[in-house]
Amino acid sequence: MCAALALALAAGWSLLPAREPSRESARADFTFVNEGEPSTLDPQQTSGVPEGRLLRFLYEGLVVRHPETLAPLPGAAARWETSADGLTWTFQLQPAGRWSDGTPVEAEDFVFAWRRLRDPATAAPYAGFLDAVRALHARDARTLVVELERPVEFFLELCAHYALAPLPRAQLAALVAREGAGWERAWGRPENLVVNGPYRLVERRIRDRLVFERNEHYWDAAQVALPRVEALTVEHVGTMLNLYLTGRAHWTGNFPLLLAPELLARPDFRPGAQLGTAFYRFNTTRPPLDDARVRRALSLCIDRRALVARVTQAGERPQWSFVPDCAPGYAPVAAAHGADFAADAAAARALLAEAGYGPGVRALPPIELHFNTQANNKDLAEVIADGWRRELGLEARLVNREWKTFLDAQKRLDYDVSRSSWVADHPDAIGMLEIFRAAGPNNRTGWADAQYDALLDQAELARGAERAELLRRAEARLIEAAPIAPLYGYVTKNLVDPRLAGFHENALDEHPPKFWRWKSAPPAGAALGREPR
Repeated sequence: MCAALALALAAGWSLLPAREPSRESARADFTFVNEGEPSTLDPQQTSGVPEGRLLRFLYEGLVVRHPETLAPLPGAAARWETSADGLTWTFQLQPAGRWSDGTPVEAEDFVFAWRRLRDPATAAPYAGFLDAVRALHARDARTLVVELERPVEFFLELCAHYALAPLPRAQLAALVAREGAGWERAWGRPENLVVNGPYRLVERRIRDRLVFERNEHYWDAAQVALPRVEALTVEHVGTMLNLYLTGRAHWTGNFPLLLAPELLARPDFRPGAQLGTAFYRFNTTRPPLDDARVRRALSLCIDRRALVARVTQAGERPQWSFVPDCAPGYAPVAAAHGADFAADAAAARALLAEAGYGPGVRALPPIELHFNTQANNKDLAEVIADGWRRELGLEARLVNREWKTFLDAQKRLDYDVSRSSWVADHPDAIGMLEIFRAAGPNNRTGWADAQYDALLDQAELARGAERAELLRRAEARLIEAAPIAPLYGYVTKNLVDPRLAGFHENALDEHPPKFWRWKSAPPAGAALGREPR
């Protein structure tokens, strides 16, 4: 009996796949599972984890992060300096920096990309990353100068994010001229995608795979060890695990939750604390969720300790605040609840009665609970919906949506309650809290609070303990208004072939592929195109 089936039977879980990737492909040096079809390969128009994994192959910002410590390292910039007041940054680009078509990467490519990021017409989720930028210009082809309105202590960390990568302005202009209104769809095709990262896209099969080959024009190509890498588009978590355990994939970052206890005994699974939170969004524009008392009641009536003990089971921490406890230099808002779920449920019913709902008054109207296609999300939704039904008499209809459709519905506020997660993009508490600014494209709740925004603005100008306290006050307002219900803090869930070097667990669960290399030859038959062992 294969290892996958033995694990499945031990946990009473079906690993029968809905669909496995096809096998007609040249042998890859490394294969991994990437949880769903990417919504876009435009580095400035996404904030999704599946897209982020792929964009790190294709694009490189001014700096990259060390795969273990997350410290900034030279990327598209060979070196940098900042003025004594922290307001002017000067970046010298790599002399050997080239786009994948062989043309030079120039400072104007960064100016073009950053201005596009800030353009409201782009509708970029991370446009706020440049809020503190007063001006930027190319001093010459290899020198980028950035002037800030105020010092930003994590500015260099932001420069590692894919949203701040350069764009090939000349090539995009030619694509627009050739394709007209359809240029954005055409951009994602391998023959049109000109990139500056360690890999280039050579093949894309929708809902099947993306194939990357080493970008020979990349400035550091000599240090990129794996010539060919495949990313499999898979949404069924049982299939993800099967692909890894049978040797057809070398890395998966997800698996059926019920198998976590068995997987914890394996030497290739070592979860670590992650600066990310699983939570539910409430659509605050729809009754009855436009009443904060109703939202707080639903949040109170989630047994988080039971969720992590009986459902997720991989070491996650139950969470009543939004910022995880592993954020550097920050202590999250202390939980006012959670010690006794029965008491929390009683408090939830009291809040509903105050809002005019309950026995003998009026029943809560049924709601829809949305989640993206994945068995783990369905498991959580079923447990939470059952608790709301038993304790509050609320009927929640579960609605399963494919990833892109799911994201589009969130952006349109076309939901009642929606499954969500956020993993910080830089190691700082503000990277979590800033997504709920009133005008933030990642807010997606309809909630707006001027005082919340003001506290974040003040925190951006403060330092040390004063800054941390301002962030805590903002987080307290977020929890009181309850446009979200935090569930638990993430841990990394990577199953990765132990022969792979350069892959480390870290608080951002970020794994730049340029550092990957085999310690020894990978096992025979461990790549697609060969029969599994």
